[in-house]
Amino acid sequence: AVLSSATTMEANSPVVTTVDCDRWTSRKPVVDSVTTQEQHGVEERCLRLYTQHMRPGSSAIMREGVTLERAKHVAYLRNGLRELSSGYQALDASRPWLCYWILHALDLLGDRLEPELASSVVAFLRSCQDPEGGYCGGPYPGQLPHLAPTYAAINALVIIGTREAYESIDRKALHRFLLRRRGSEPGSYTMHDDGEVDVRGAYTAVAVANLTNVLSKEVASGVAEWIASCQTYEGGLGGEPGLEAHGGYTFCGVAALSILGRADVVRQRPLLRWLASCQKGLEGGFHGRTNKLVDGCYSFWQGGALAVLGGDPSGALAVPSGPEGSLLADMVAADGAWLFDQSALQDYLMVCGQVSRGGMRDKPGKEADFYHTCYCLSGMAVAQHSSPGQGGDESRVHSPYGTEALLPRVDTRHNIRAEMVDQARAFFEAQGSLAE
Repeated sequence: AVLSSATTMEANSPVVTTVDCDRWTSRKPVVDSVTTQEQHGVEERCLRLYTQHMRPGSSAIMREGVTLERAKHVAYLRNGLRELSSGYQALDASRPWLCYWILHALDLLGDRLEPELASSVVAFLRSCQDPEGGYCGGPYPGQLPHLAPTYAAINALVIIGTREAYESIDRKALHRFLLRRRGSEPGSYTMHDDGEVDVRGAYTAVAVANLTNVLSKEVASGVAEWIASCQTYEGGLGGEPGLEAHGGYTFCGVAALSILGRADVVRQRPLLRWLASCQKGLEGGFHGRTNKLVDGCYSFWQGGALAVLGGDPSGALAVPSGPEGSLLADMVAADGAWLFDQSALQDYLMVCGQVSRGGMRDKPGKEADFYHTCYCLSGMAVAQHSSPGQGGDESRVHSPYGTEALLPRVDTRHNIRAEMVDQARAFFEAQGSLAE
């Protein structure tokens, strides 16, 4: 499947620099630099798209005129699942990721694989499983088992959700592989033999262990404290101690802490403040680091981190915190909204994130790809559903684009549809725990 072009109506639209609304004002930068020029250019491209959907004489977006192009997105994704162009050679060591990105996006769009196709995906992922545990980026032998494709492969199998998919996972070997990935620093994980150590390792290890019921004391030992050591002065988490705050690593750390029931180990107010500050005022989407451009994938990484914190099963954020009150009360409004503008985020994804020929993208001017399609849709699902983890069993739904654009609720910690996570965990719990 060749990546589709990002061509849309924006190319022939007039440049708009000011709209009668604070949110829709793009101002020339005071300091002229590459960074400020790029930021201004992104704002201009977003404004061109937004103004096409505004009522005459009004700054309100006519959301009823914007649709989620489900059929086009499904066609784009299914083409990629069957065949890829030579341009994807650079991702030859990431083939389980391609399976996960495509399958999760299809699942969110309500498109389930036919049994024969699902079985063929299971067979392919089984071929990527190392006999000593973990999954490689492609068929074994030929590549090293690695925590990142292990996470992607197991997520994809959980999304497929068949007995064949579950039973293809060698849980005992997986547990041994996770223990071999323990780093020299207590609680840290290496991504592969002689590989890098960062928060991704800790998260992917804990996440797959939680899904498959192999989250032993040995796997969890020291992880929460090591993740806490990655928190920066800004409030977010870096990839390892001493690095700058980054949205992807922050999500990984927060999600792992939630799984472990240890959200209490991080400084929560600075964390919430930094996450909220990453939403862009005009564009409506999130950036991943301070002074960076908006990117559709951070709709999930940043919005998802806030969602995880809001629904943290440990209840750490609901604990009264002195005269300032409850942290949860600070981030969850009376109507169930989180500490970010859920409508503005969906505006960005629906108006600026969709590509006319199918798929979703980083930002206007970029092409669609499977990674961004997956995480843009994931971010939209997060923005639409309040977490039921605190104060009730039913999700509140916030879908300003109506029921046609409504996506199912995900278990944000794993970024898999919640029902599929529950089903997989029930299956593996029935197999018995390896945690003793």
